Amino acid sequence: MKRKKVVILGSTGSIGTSALKVARDIPERMEVVGLAAHSSVDALVAQAVEFGVKDVCIYDSAKAAELQRRLPAGTRVLTGLDGLCELATLEGADMVLVSIIGTAGLKPTLQAIEAGKDLAIASKEILVMAGEVVMNRAAAKGIMCCRWTVSTTLFISAFRGIRAVRSR
Repeated sequence: MKRKKVVILGSTGSIGTSALKVARDIPERMEVVGLAAHSSVDALVAQAVEFGVKDVCIYDSAKAAELQRRLPAGTRVLTGLDGLCELATLEGADMVLVSIIGTAGLKPTLQAIEAGKDLAIASKEILVMAGEVVMNRAAAKGIMCCRWTVSTTLFISAFRGIRAVRSR
């Protein structure tokens, strides 16, 4: 099975850290290629270094300079909503896990779909606000779109090639 390259939006929260645990457990099937956090510089630096990630986003742009100083040379730091969208459409990424609290994840989710990225969505707000739109666009593009639950079952199923998973 091909190793999936994954971007995690919301990597420092509980779901993001769970996804990173999965990545540690199945490195032969999952490579983390992008990470995003709201404002947790310490955690984002530790994650980026551990996984060798070259593209990160910090939503709070006031923390970008500190983040850049603390990351290895050659790591690209993006900021804000535009940074999330750029990370969600990262060339070479196969899948985007969206675990951002609130509505900020909607635009990156839609852009990931347009870029043909498979999705695992943990942000309930996205599904409540635009679930039908998201699922219909994903289906039209022929990409996998699943809802992440606290258990990692659906996310792991993505690595087994299961398509068109829909959770209510």
